[in-house]
Amino acid sequence: MGTSKNTSVARDSFSSKFGVIAAAAGSAVGLGNVWRFPYIAGEGGGSAFLIIYIGFILLLGIPIAVAEFSIGRHGQANASTSFKNIAPGTRWHFVGLLGILSSFVILSYYTTIAGWTLEYVVNSFSIGSPTSPLNEPGYFENFISEPGRPVLLQIIFMLLTASIVVFGVSKGIEKASKILMPVLLVLIIVMCVRAVTLEGGMGGVRFLVEPDFSKVNGQTFLNAMGQAFFSLSLGMGVMITYGSYIKKRDNLLTAACHVAVADTVIAVLSGIMVFGSAFAFGIKPNQGPSLVFVTLPRIFQGMFLGNVFAFLFFLLLVIAALTSTISLFEAVVAYVHERFKMTRIKASALSATLIMVLGIPITLSEGVLGNWKILGRNLLDFFDFFASNIMLPVGALLITLFAGWFHGHQGFRAELTNNGTRNRGLFVIIEGLVRFVAPVFIVIIIIAGIMQI
Repeated sequence: MGTSKNTSVARDSFSSKFGVIAAAAGSAVGLGNVWRFPYIAGEGGGSAFLIIYIGFILLLGIPIAVAEFSIGRHGQANASTSFKNIAPGTRWHFVGLLGILSSFVILSYYTTIAGWTLEYVVNSFSIGSPTSPLNEPGYFENFISEPGRPVLLQIIFMLLTASIVVFGVSKGIEKASKILMPVLLVLIIVMCVRAVTLEGGMGGVRFLVEPDFSKVNGQTFLNAMGQAFFSLSLGMGVMITYGSYIKKRDNLLTAACHVAVADTVIAVLSGIMVFGSAFAFGIKPNQGPSLVFVTLPRIFQGMFLGNVFAFLFFLLLVIAALTSTISLFEAVVAYVHERFKMTRIKASALSATLIMVLGIPITLSEGVLGNWKILGRNLLDFFDFFASNIMLPVGALLITLFAGWFHGHQGFRAELTNNGTRNRGLFVIIEGLVRFVAPVFIVIIIIAGIMQI
């Protein structure tokens, strides 16, 4: 096992435990919590799915998150250099580079979708009016196929993300996360209260929370496993980067558990919000962009004060997307900043420019570049598929192998137990899960992804 290199330069860090949790939970909470989790939970038997999902969070999500945190805090650098510092003279740093590249690729299409949420925030107040553009048949499809506005909104969202990350960890990311995450929670609670107070809304809640084990099958387990993996931002280099900013006195396992709890709570509340609203209006909810950009706007149109609740909902989406893009962008900026000795301003500007350059054709692939296909998918769908099904799980698999077998018993234990001051028994459990259990689950996720090609 290698040892971390010392540095004479004071490294920026999170100033509080709440800052760690807010930033890391912000990374985990994203658009998928709103448009995917409710659907697969409902299809998987409500709380029957939730039980299985929580099991995978405990067996897969939290152990890998702890492993990534430990690599970052031990390596005290970006996702790539942390591997170099722990294992000098090896090629393990390419695992970190894969995570950083994954964040770069995801940002290039995630900011496209995030830009769509800005469009709907602007138009949300017109919902219910006869002149509202959202009333037009096929509005969403027509909007995303335009060559101008979607690109402009993608650029605006990327610049908004960069304007926060450029200020660093404590003054930028942590400060923003401490504001955005509580606001996000308040907004989703308000929307949940509105959903359950609609006539018929409690039917949607019962559909989500009452267990129906007759719906549980192999696909249910695969969906729960995938959701537990993808929802916690694993394999992206994000948690490694954030781990490097966590103070040595802080408990990594506690931080990972808090992130998992926050992410799960937001996902369940999203389900209550979606199903409560849908059942009240007799609409079967679907998943993906069509749920939030087509189905829910129709629901808001028939709701009292629908324009107000539409605005709150799309503001919620903007915040959820922003907390995710901040963390993804930090993984990229931290590498460019440290690897090429750039100022944070220059690193942010260069990274944002490159992401926008890749993002423009991806945005246009919903319209004028729709004929550009890779493996039968347009650019947005291909990059989403490739990052989610190949890059992230392969990266996470290599991370578990490194943390469980190469990082070494002593190094991993030192980080997890805070040099022996924490419960050592828990370390044995976490190490066992990282070494033997998590890799098996990740291989299953990879195989399932390859079968979709």
